[in-house]
Amino acid sequence: MTHRSDARSMRRPRVPAAWLAGPLACLLLLGGCATRDPQDPLEPYNRAMFGVNRQVDKIVLKPVAIGYRNVTPRLMRRGVTNFFGNLDDVWSTGNDFLQGHVTLGFNGIMRVGVNTVFGLFGVLDVATPMGLYRHPNDFGLTLARWGLGSGPYVVLPLLGPSDLRDAAGTVVGISYSPLNSTSNNSGVRYSEVALDFINTRANLLSTTALLDQISLDPYVFTRDAYMQQRRSRVRATRDTGVLATGPTDDSAEGGAGSEVEAPTGGDAPAAAASQPAGH
Repeated sequence: MTHRSDARSMRRPRVPAAWLAGPLACLLLLGGCATRDPQDPLEPYNRAMFGVNRQVDKIVLKPVAIGYRNVTPRLMRRGVTNFFGNLDDVWSTGNDFLQGHVTLGFNGIMRVGVNTVFGLFGVLDVATPMGLYRHPNDFGLTLARWGLGSGPYVVLPLLGPSDLRDAAGTVVGISYSPLNSTSNNSGVRYSEVALDFINTRANLLSTTALLDQISLDPYVFTRDAYMQQRRSRVRATRDTGVLATGPTDDSAEGGAGSEVEAPTGGDAPAAAASQPAGH
């Protein structure tokens, strides 16, 4: 279960980095707001954004994801997930080296190379059966590795749970995402972003109803579960550098570490349980 949780926690659909700049600036101004939870000084804003995210998900994202799932064959969805996962592996590999985890970095290079060359640019995951497993990583963990504190908990527009350190890491990750290099045509890139977002949300459809069923306060449940899981990943990065030591759970619909990898819009219990974003 550990490997499945790790894979879930790192996968987020991409949105343009500029969408996050304004809210992050506002959060810095709201840093003095008082709350009973010292880890969540921005709770009034966070609860409001959590509610907005859930409404957007209910009205727009979930219906679109249901339609996408209904008209797209399972095998094709798995290929889409693997393709974007291969791009994520490129970013994870870069962060492995930035953190000084050379062995994981070379594992990532081999994994990306095998899947790109022999897996039709990542559509097929041929590396996992060869023992080249996924090691999800991100720039937020890189910042944590070199001692930067998490800052307060924050809910990001569309992307859900995070903290200020990981929000900054998300902006960097979006700005330097390998997806930006797939085409010189901005229309194609935005279409890819939309497909990645919808596909990721579709992979979460089987789990999102759980959040309302298991918690009287979905916001608190999501926040506490995210922070606990993220702290665990940060400790692993700082202490041992081992983010995953074996294969991720491959039973999910989208492939290795894909079906329930991350929350979208604050309505994903998988997010609450594994990502729902450390110290």
